[in-house]
Amino acid sequence: MSAAKKPNEVARGRDGYRRHAWAEAYRCFAAADRRSPLPAPDLEMYALSAALLGRDDEYLALMDRLYQLYLRSDHPVRAAHWAFWIGFRLGGMREMGQASGWFARAQRLIENVDCLEQGYLLIPKVYRLSGGGDYDGARAVAAEAAAIGDRFRDVDLSAYARCLEGKVLLLQGQLERGLALLDEAMVSVTTGGVGPVLAGLAYCNAIACCNQLYVMDRAREWTAALSSWCEAQPELVPFTGTCLVHRAELMQLAGSWREAIDEAQRASARAQRKVDLQTSADSHYQQAEVHRLRGDFAAAERAYRSASQLGREPQPGLALLRLAQGRTADARSAIRGALSATTDRLNRARLLPAAMEIALAAGDNEDARRASAELEAIAAGFGTEVLGAMAAHARGAVELADGRPEAALEPLRRAFRVWHEVGAPYIAARLRVLIARACRAHGDRDTATLELDLAREVFERLGAATDLAALAAADRAGGRGAAPAGLSPREVEVLRLIASGKTNKAIAKELFLSEKTVDRHVSNIFAKANIASRAAATAFAYQHGLV
Repeated sequence: MSAAKKPNEVARGRDGYRRHAWAEAYRCFAAADRRSPLPAPDLEMYALSAALLGRDDEYLALMDRLYQLYLRSDHPVRAAHWAFWIGFRLGGMREMGQASGWFARAQRLIENVDCLEQGYLLIPKVYRLSGGGDYDGARAVAAEAAAIGDRFRDVDLSAYARCLEGKVLLLQGQLERGLALLDEAMVSVTTGGVGPVLAGLAYCNAIACCNQLYVMDRAREWTAALSSWCEAQPELVPFTGTCLVHRAELMQLAGSWREAIDEAQRASARAQRKVDLQTSADSHYQQAEVHRLRGDFAAAERAYRSASQLGREPQPGLALLRLAQGRTADARSAIRGALSATTDRLNRARLLPAAMEIALAAGDNEDARRASAELEAIAAGFGTEVLGAMAAHARGAVELADGRPEAALEPLRRAFRVWHEVGAPYIAARLRVLIARACRAHGDRDTATLELDLAREVFERLGAATDLAALAAADRAGGRGAAPAGLSPREVEVLRLIASGKTNKAIAKELFLSEKTVDRHVSNIFAKANIASRAAATAFAYQHGLV
């Protein structure tokens, strides 16, 4: 091939890079580089094309070439630039020792030099401080990095540092300030002003943070933007799996369960590299959640196991699976273990609704109330609407289980309004069931019937087999309706055992409860049914067809 061919290949590589045709750019630059080494500007585009195709080993090798090239040509600032990016990539691959070494090398090269790279080298420090719980320190360092980006007019650093600063503020519970910074950063990202590597990272950080805090409007908006960004670059490998997982999460919330499984499976197929282990684990967990809700327990079990093998905590989903399987004691052990392993408030908020539900199923209303109170405190600290709805849901469920249907209705209806407006039909339907129980307990049978009918329609449409089975069981337990006198399902169970002649001690043993808990259930039954003896309780059970 003639020497004139190389300039044509380089020109095509540059054109492909400009059009975000990463595979074309990579092929052309690679061909040209094999004939003779590329100059630094083209080598930089070649390296980034490799990165965006997921060719991590080649990306690292090309960045090392750039580092050596700038070092030999006495350009220490540019050498530090690529030393930073080598460290940053190694950090993403969890090679923390090597990453730290490259960051130190970059810092030494620009010691006492006022340059943009000083700002980039603050980014690892933000991650380190935030990961250690020093949010004030992390926020200050992120703000310093953003200021350096502004001073040197580097949109990439300014946007990404503000994204991190906003994330830290949100984790501190400063919702308004945190979202304002995230919004500002994401304007630069969504308008195409930020380079592809930091744009993808900014999308992932912003969406993950908003999901963690249940800021659903931003999570939806930025997931849609990330989807469009990925679709405009069909050859892009990094970030696409993460995008699909976020899409699957939103599809599940919106009731598109079949589509959610499809997206999660696509995410798992795309996430094959070492740096994608978290994405792969998240995709398996997401599949497990939908399988559990649809009653396919064997598939859910396999998917939770796969998520755990890849390093993802399988709770609270696995504990809720055990509850649905009737293994209440195992469910309690699992959720208690998960809660004892974390002190982070947002991680606990993710676990507490399941802890409350499992405690109520076990008849331990006191434990459920403790979980509800902690969730309320966390929701008050962060101030997001959906976290508030989760706390209201828990409080209403506990009030209902404690035999206070009037007190349960306000928080249950408040939670329902939020989830209905968010567009979460399954959670809203579950709230309808609790509202129906509360309405029936204080005599409003028409509203109760309407709420149950509407909930059943949603469960049937979604294929929520477990919830449909629970409705059928509740119908049977209540004699083709709700339990008399507003008794909870656990109280009906205790009443049946009283009617069979068992003592409180024997009931506690059979139901794996403490005697104190059974004593409380018996007192509640006597008060609700307006009876004063075990003999009267037995008669009440027979009169209402409970035995």
